[in-house]
Amino acid sequence: MSYYMHRSPWWFHRFETLSNHFTELIIPFFTFLGRRMCTINGVIQILFQVVLIISGNLSFLNWLTIVPSLACFDDSSLGFLFRSGGGAKKAVLEVQGEDLAGHTPKPTKGMLMRRVVNVSLGILIGCLSVPVVLNLLSSRQVMNTSFDPLRIVNTYGAFGSITKERTEVIFQGTLSSDPKDPEAVWEEYHFLCKPGDIYRRPCLISPYHYRLDWLMWFAAFQTYEQSEWVIHIAGRLLANDSTVISLLDHNPFHGRDKPRWVRGEHFIYKFSRPGSNSAAQGKWWLRKRIGAYFPPVELEGLRGYFQSRNWPHPHIPTKRKSRDL
Repeated sequence: MSYYMHRSPWWFHRFETLSNHFTELIIPFFTFLGRRMCTINGVIQILFQVVLIISGNLSFLNWLTIVPSLACFDDSSLGFLFRSGGGAKKAVLEVQGEDLAGHTPKPTKGMLMRRVVNVSLGILIGCLSVPVVLNLLSSRQVMNTSFDPLRIVNTYGAFGSITKERTEVIFQGTLSSDPKDPEAVWEEYHFLCKPGDIYRRPCLISPYHYRLDWLMWFAAFQTYEQSEWVIHIAGRLLANDSTVISLLDHNPFHGRDKPRWVRGEHFIYKFSRPGSNSAAQGKWWLRKRIGAYFPPVELEGLRGYFQSRNWPHPHIPTKRKSRDL
């Protein structure tokens, strides 16, 4: 769905933006306008999250957002989930009937204590939320930060900013002894879900979360010096480490010799246009090379790099050593 929604007409994107702001900024206030409006709020919020689930890979985030929306539905709204002859439903209807008739029982000591605790907790959360609200209104907003030692209230945001281009890091390996040889054949590793092979259809992983794919996406925003763990992955690929290989969809050196060199290439990806020649050729993606993300590395050359960071160095087989000599 993301492929077709991305290539939708301009007016559809305007509608998306307006409906997004309306759903997130206006609809939540329906909660305080009575039972019916509260239920409408719950329905709209859940439908909104479902649209996000089928149109984008945000893993479990949208499913978690659905959970608080369930509180918008009272017992009457959810009554269809219970059997009509069930005792639980009958008891709930009796309690609701007494409330409507004004036959509310006198509060017990336990009920009064619970009200005191609830009000006290509400006041505490309100006071602790003051710096959070001030941060929200600030032009220098800080995300993913806690403002109290107990971390009761925090600022959270999955994305501090949204980029207009999608960049990807592509791992490539070669069996050539010289990475600078123009005749060297570089073969690509493919991850489970993130863009790589331009002929592979975009996948839907929700509610699962492929952590390595997710981290590779963020690494593409930075340099390998800022994301040193990328070099750690490269070293593991050079050793054909089974743990790392299991996190990939395609290992070009499966059943063959280990790669002599691995490098990272930096690309810009964008969707092909439906009906275009590229789409007719089966290309879901178009990509353009930006440059090298990290230079070719080999296993022995990474020994010092790994030792300086206290990383266990992948085992270098004796057979490879003797052949290199």
